Amino acid sequence: MEVFATALPALNDAFAMILQPHVIGYLLLGVVMGLCIGVFPGLGGIAGLSLLLPFMFGMEPVTGLALMVGMVAVVPTSDTFASVLMGIPGSSASQATVLDGFPMAKKGQAARALSAAFASSLFGGLVGAAFLTVFILAARPIVLLFQTPELLMITIFGLSMVGILAGRVALKGLVAACLGILVGTIGEGASSGALRMSTYDMPYLVDGLKLVIVGLGIFAIPEIVALLRRDRAISDRAPLGGGWAEGVKDWWANKWLSVRCSLIGVVVGVIPGLGGSVVDWIAYGHAVQTSKDKSGFGSGDVRGVIGPESSNNAKEGGGLVPTLLFGIPGSGSMAIFISAVALLGTGSIEVGPSMLKNNLDFTYAIVWLLALANVAGTIICIAASGGIAKLTEIRFALLAPFLFMIIAFAAFQSRQEIWDLVALFGIGLLGILMRRFDWSRPAFLIGFVLAGPAERYTNQAYQIGASRFRRGFEEGIEYIFSPIVIVLVIITLLSVVIGLRQSKNIQAEGAVASGSKRAPIIFLLAVTAYIALAYWNAAIIPDFARMDRVFPVFVATVALIGCALLLVQMMRADETSAIFADREAEDAGENVHGLWATLGWFASLLIASAIVGFILALAGFLLLFIRLRAGKSWIYATVYTGIGIAFICAMAWTLNRDFPPGLLQSYFELPWPLT
Repeated sequence: MEVFATALPALNDAFAMILQPHVIGYLLLGVVMGLCIGVFPGLGGIAGLSLLLPFMFGMEPVTGLALMVGMVAVVPTSDTFASVLMGIPGSSASQATVLDGFPMAKKGQAARALSAAFASSLFGGLVGAAFLTVFILAARPIVLLFQTPELLMITIFGLSMVGILAGRVALKGLVAACLGILVGTIGEGASSGALRMSTYDMPYLVDGLKLVIVGLGIFAIPEIVALLRRDRAISDRAPLGGGWAEGVKDWWANKWLSVRCSLIGVVVGVIPGLGGSVVDWIAYGHAVQTSKDKSGFGSGDVRGVIGPESSNNAKEGGGLVPTLLFGIPGSGSMAIFISAVALLGTGSIEVGPSMLKNNLDFTYAIVWLLALANVAGTIICIAASGGIAKLTEIRFALLAPFLFMIIAFAAFQSRQEIWDLVALFGIGLLGILMRRFDWSRPAFLIGFVLAGPAERYTNQAYQIGASRFRRGFEEGIEYIFSPIVIVLVIITLLSVVIGLRQSKNIQAEGAVASGSKRAPIIFLLAVTAYIALAYWNAAIIPDFARMDRVFPVFVATVALIGCALLLVQMMRADETSAIFADREAEDAGENVHGLWATLGWFASLLIASAIVGFILALAGFLLLFIRLRAGKSWIYATVYTGIGIAFICAMAWTLNRDFPPGLLQSYFELPWPLT
C-alpha cells in the first residue's frame, strides 16, 4: 500500500504536468522531427537526439522531455517507410520488416503494409508504456537500496551485455565497447586530475570529447556519406496504393500475435544493448514458428510485418527500464537521452535511483509522454504518409549538405570553436570505418557514455571498501558482496555465457558480406595501436594519482587481449569468415562516388572554416556542392545557399550563439554572423 500511496500522487502530478498546451506542442514537434528523421535510413534516434542536445541546455525539464520522448518514440514507426517502400532497413531494428513489407509494396500493397505496421507500432508502444509504469511501481523500493557496489555491478552488467551481444563476432563487440570507454576517459581524470591522452598544450582535449560530437560522428556522418556516395534518390517507388483499412483489419485479425511480439519487445528491450539489434528477428522468428501456414513468409505475408513492428516500439518502453532505474542506457539512443536529461533545467535531474527518489513525477511524465507520442505518431503517419513517402524521392545530394550543415552547427555548440569540427570529422571517419568493417557502433557509444559512471563507481567502491576493511574484514566483505551484488554477478556471468553462444546470430550493422583479409586486418591493427598508446599513456601516470591510472589501464588490458585474439582468429580464418566483413566490397556496385572524394568535400569545409570562418566557408561549400556535385544551375545553387545561410543564422540568433572564427577574423573586424 505504501508503494501506491507514493506512486499515485506522482502519477497524477505527471499527468497534470504534461497536459499543458506548450508541453503538448513540444511533444508534437518532437514527433514530427522523429518522423522526418526516421524516413532516412541510418538517421535514427541517436542522430536525432544528438541534434537536440545543444537545445536542451537550460530548457524547462518537462518541455525538454516532451521534445526528446516525442522524437525517440516514433523513429521505430517512421523507419517503416524505408523498409516497406525501398527494401532498405530504416534502422537495425527494422531489418526483418523488409522481408515481407517490401514484397507487399512490389505487389501494390504498400498502404496495407504501412497501416498494419502503424497499428502494430501503436499497440507495441502502448504495451511498452504500460509495462514501464508497472515495473517502476514494483522495482522502486528495490532500486532505492542500491549503493555504490550495486551501481558498479549493474554498470558492468550493462557493458558486458553491450560488448558480447553487439555483433556476429563477439570479440569485435567487446573491443568496440572498450574503445568507447577509452575515448570516454580522454582528458582530466576524475580522481586526481591526471591527464590522459591529452595535454595542456592542446586545451580542447583536457575536458574530453563531448557526447554530441561522438554521437553525430559515429552515427550520422557515416550514414550521410554512405547515401551520398550512391548519388540517387533514396527511393523511386512513389505510389502507395490503397488498403489502409485492410491493414488495420489485418492487425486486428492477428492481435494475439501482436500481443506476444510486444511482450517479446519489452523483455528484450530491458536487456542493455540487446534491443535494437535482435528484437525484430526474434519477433519475426516467433511469428513464423507459431504460424500454421508458413509458405507466405518472405514473399509478402502481412504477419511478417505485424510481428517485428509490434516488438520494435514495445522495446522503447523496455529500454527505458535500465535507463531510468539505473542510469544504464538500454540502447544507443538511450545513451544520448541520459546525457540530455542532465542538461535540462538547473541540472538537478539525473536518471537512476536518485530520479526515482527525488523526481518520481518526472519519471512518470516520461511514461505518459511515451504513450501520447505513440498515439500522435501513428495518427500523423497515417494522415501524412503520402507526403512523408515523397521525402524519399528527393535526390540525396540535395539533402546531404543541408543535413551536414545542421550537424556541424550542433557539433560546435559544445565549445564554439573550430576544434569541434575537427573532432566531428575525426570521429566521423572512425564511424565510417566501424560501419564498413561491421564493428558495433552502439557498443562504442554506450561504452563512451558509461566510461564516466563506471570509473566513478569503481573509485568510490574502492575507497569506501578500503575504509570498511580497515574497520573489520566482515564489514568490508558485507559492503562489497551484498545480496544484490551477488545476484547481479550471477546474472552477468550467465548473460555472458548465453551471449557468447547467441552472438553469431546477431547482426549489429545488418547483413554485411565478407571481403578480403587486408583491409579488416589493417583497421584492427590501427585500433590496436590506439589502445596500446592509451595503455602506455595511462601507465606512466605517477603513483600520487594512481586512481586515475587504474581504470584506463584495466580497460586497455582487456581490449588488447581482445585485439590479440581477434588477430589470431583472422590469421587462421579464410576470407569467407564473418570476421572479414567489409561493406565496401558489398556496396561497390551501388557507389557512384569514392569515399575519399566524398570526404574531401567535408574536409574542404573544415579547412575553409579555419581560414575564413565557418559562415563564409559554409556559404562557399553549399554553393559549390549544389552546383558541382548535385549538378544544379548557378541560380538554383545560389537560392539554395541563401536559404541555408538564413536558416543557420536564424538558429544561431535564437540560441544567442556565434560561429567559429578563422584566421580572417584575426585580422579584420567583421559584423555578425561573419565574426
